[in-house]
Order: sequence, then C-alpha cells, then structure tokens
Amino acid sequence: MTSAPARNPTAQSEALFARAQKVTPGGVNSPVRAFKSVGGTPRFIARADGAFLTDADGQKYLDYIGSWGPMILGHNHPAVREAVQDALQYGTSFGAPNEREVLLAELVTRLTGVDKVRFVSSGTEATMSALRLARGFVGQDQPERKYTVKFRGNYHGHADALLVEAGSGMMTNAASLGQAAPSSAGVPPEYAALTLVADYNDAAGLDQLLRERGSEIAAVIFEPVVGNAGVLIPHADFLAALHRVKAAGALLIADEVMTGFRLSLRGACGLLGIEPDLICWGKIIGGGLPVGAYGGRSEIMDFVSPIGPVYQAGTLSGNPLAMAAGLATLGELERDPGIYGRLAEYTAALGNGLQAAAHEAGVPITVNQIGSMLTAFFLDSTGLEGEVQNYGQAARADTAAFGQWFQSLLSGGVYWAPSQFESIFVSAAHTGADLDFTLSAARAAFAGLNRAGLGTK
Repeated sequence: MTSAPARNPTAQSEALFARAQKVTPGGVNSPVRAFKSVGGTPRFIARADGAFLTDADGQKYLDYIGSWGPMILGHNHPAVREAVQDALQYGTSFGAPNEREVLLAELVTRLTGVDKVRFVSSGTEATMSALRLARGFVGQDQPERKYTVKFRGNYHGHADALLVEAGSGMMTNAASLGQAAPSSAGVPPEYAALTLVADYNDAAGLDQLLRERGSEIAAVIFEPVVGNAGVLIPHADFLAALHRVKAAGALLIADEVMTGFRLSLRGACGLLGIEPDLICWGKIIGGGLPVGAYGGRSEIMDFVSPIGPVYQAGTLSGNPLAMAAGLATLGELERDPGIYGRLAEYTAALGNGLQAAAHEAGVPITVNQIGSMLTAFFLDSTGLEGEVQNYGQAARADTAAFGQWFQSLLSGGVYWAPSQFESIFVSAAHTGADLDFTLSAARAAFAGLNRAGLGTK
C-alpha cells in the first residue's frame, strides 16, 4: 500500500505569498513581515484569538508579536470587539467630529498628564507632526533652530527627515550606510542634513552636541525605551542628559508609539520619570486599529491649525471605530491596576527561562527586558558580550543564529518577532501554561543551535 504524500504545512501561506509578490512589493505591506532576515515563508494569518494566531493552513501559534504591541489585552478581546461592533452600526467614517474622539482625548490627557492631544492615523504621522510642531513653535522666535536630534537605532516612522540611522528593518536588511546617512533610498541628503545623530545611552555625547550645536537645535526626539534596535533600556545618566535638552532651548519629544500604555498607564515616561514637552502615541490607544496621536502643553499644542500656524490634517483622523477600540482598551487597563505587574512578572520569568535554557545549551545570549517588552540578543564571535546598551552593540548580534532559532520556535508553534532587532510583547492573555510551552520550545531551539554549531563559543 502506497502511503499518501506528506502534507505541506505551509502550502496555503506559500501560495498566498506567491500571489502577493505579483501585486505587492515583496509580497508584504510592511518589510519585516517578509521574513527576509530569518528565511522561509511568512505565515498568512487567518484569525487571532487571545494569545494565539491561526494561519491560512490551520496551523496555530502562540503569539509574541501582538500586532507589534497594541494587543496588550490579547487578540480579539471581547470588550474591544463589542465596542467596535457598537460603533460600526452607526458608520465607518464621518470626516467630521464625533463624540468618541472627545472621550478618548479626555481619557488620554487625564491618564498621561498632557493638556491637549491631536489624533492622526499612524505613528509615523504622529512623529512627523510633532517634529513640525516643535520646529514651528521654537522657530517663531529663533528661526535658526531648524535641526532635529535623534539617536542611532531609534525608529520614528518613515517620514523623510526621520529615516536617518533608524533601526529595525534597516538594521536587518541594509548594508552599512555611513554615519548620519539616510536609511532609505529616496531620502535626499539635504533632508538628512537637518537631522543630527547621537548615540543612545551616551550622556556625554549628547551634552557635547548640545554645547556645540544647541543654538541650532529645535527638538530632540527619542524612544524612552528603544524597541526597534531590540529592546534598549536607558541609563539614569542618559535620562538626566535628556532633561538638559530643555535648558538648551530645544523641545524634548518622546516617541511612545510603542511604549505608550504598554509599560504603564503613563507609558515609559511615567515609569522612568521623564518629562518631555511633546509625546507621540500609537498602537494601544487605538486598540489595534490604525491610529496615532501627539500631545503636550497647551501653549505648544495651540500652535497647531486651525488656531495656530503649524498645519496638520488627516481625513480619517479620529476615526470612530479606532476611537471606540481605544476607549475600550484603555478602559480595561485602567480598571485592572494590577495588569502591568502581572505582565512584567511573566516577561521576567520568560527572560530568565531563556537565559537558563541558552546557558544549558552553550549558546551565549543576553536578555533585555522591561515590563512586557523583551529581546534576546544572540552574542556573536566579535567580542559582543554582556549588556547590550546601544545601537552599535545591538548591530553586532548574531543574526544567523537568531534566524535558525526563530525557525525552530516557529516549527514548534511559537510565533516570535521575525527579526533580531525587534521587541516581543507579552499580553494579558498569556498564561503559565503558555510560558512553559514557550520555554520548552526554546530549549529545543537552543539545543538545535548547539548541534549545528551556530551561536556557540
């Protein structure tokens, strides 16, 4: 009797990817989804519930991406789903003010302490709008202040002026671009020249830059906790240097698109005691629907049109479905004050378990973890060891070892971020049984690296 051929467990994803590549650049609508740095076929997802994804082939995965952060309550949370369904019956978009955007603005300002907030449709819109606002506000009296400072490996969206020494996909896929170079073709050097670059966690370097160019700088934009060069956690001296930006006459802009409401109800700024002039949000404030926002003191925010001279607009800004999802998500977080402690406890146990499993297999890694964000950096043979504190150290991680480890996890039913240079995100839907399952899959993946001689010293 002839046995039936083995079923290809990724047949549908492969077929969809082949079709997608004919009509979409690279077959994906955001680069990291293409699995370019880890190999293999990206999984096309059919549904998501709680802590799990199910792909087009019916394969189920324990998910640690959470739609890149917003699914802090878990996928398809009943309260969020019901809020969107309620809003949907009245229409999908108005192009006019609606009550939900007022309610969400009131909630965001109350929870974060900013005076006013403006909604947009993406994190990129939020950061580029905040940057324009900073230049306009500071430049009203000091037009020579036209430069922005950002930090290597901090990603603030794909606006031209901010695609300079960015992180994430650029770290994974691009060759060395040189100091302060654009991170993308199509960004004129003249745009990049308006962006000054410093090293994250280098307090002395930031102070020196402020001394030398402070009178020309309109704003310093930063990720309070970096998630796009892997998780990088700020040192106390660096936080102190950030606050000295204000003394130099520039505005301090915190990009909390990833960390806002992820690390606490007041975001990373509240957790770390940072007091920026402007804050940018995304992801969680829309409950997983497309959204972004920026906010700050009234005197700055009132510089935005229609009452100020800085123009910014958006047809779908304040979309009623996104506002409903955001209200439901933030409402659930506020009603459960213990959620952040539980998320941090699970994520710390995950990090400790990964360290132990890697050590047992002779695979050197270091884990950066804060709250419910975590990156396991695979240490390479060029001398990278210990804590990863900045972009330069992160960029030396062993991507080949990570790629094989990722594929092993995926085969074992765990969906990790498909890049060495991304954070993973834990949700409230993850359970103790999920933790055990993850660590069992990780041990097998580390053992596989040992057998292959990858990532070992």
